[in-house]
Amino acid sequence: MHIYPLELERLLDFFKKLPGIGEKSAERLALSLLELPDEYLQMVSSDIVNAKKNLHPCSICGQITNNKVCDICDSSTRNHNLICVIEDYKSVFAFEKAGNYNGVYHVLNGLLSPMEDIGVDDINIASLVRRVDKLENPEIILALKSSIEGETTTLYIQKIFENKKVKISRLSYGLPLGAEIDYLDTTTLDKALEDRKIISE
Repeated sequence: MHIYPLELERLLDFFKKLPGIGEKSAERLALSLLELPDEYLQMVSSDIVNAKKNLHPCSICGQITNNKVCDICDSSTRNHNLICVIEDYKSVFAFEKAGNYNGVYHVLNGLLSPMEDIGVDDINIASLVRRVDKLENPEIILALKSSIEGETTTLYIQKIFENKKVKISRLSYGLPLGAEIDYLDTTTLDKALEDRKIISE
């Protein structure tokens, strides 16, 4: 015997696939949808389809955008010699909300993890090297979580730039161990950026 009708069961399954949504939250969200006007649901459904269709990685940094190049990479007011290297595009939103960073970003789309068979070719490192090679006096800020994968990636990036004139810094260690950048409050993130440590130059 099914507790929920099939249609409701499918809605629950959808919501449970989203990060941080458990059984109870999925039930509340699904039942709330049933109370919304049809016109609103159609509009939201269309917005989801359009977002999936039109958003894609920036050809320079990997951040999601609806253009070939994102607004940050396209901006003449940003410091393009200062590149903040992050695991995924969600971290871009965290830095931009904090509001005090005026450089650009590079999204790796993952971290090196031999245990999960994620190697150099599986993340966005080659394009980082190409970007940095075109710059004069660049600085890379490594804004990666302090985990085994984050440390492995940090060490690898240090290694590939060790014979080049590239300053490399990392966020200060005031960050909680294993913290996801996009979950940090803006004050903590600002302080970690301001107190970043030079690890190679």
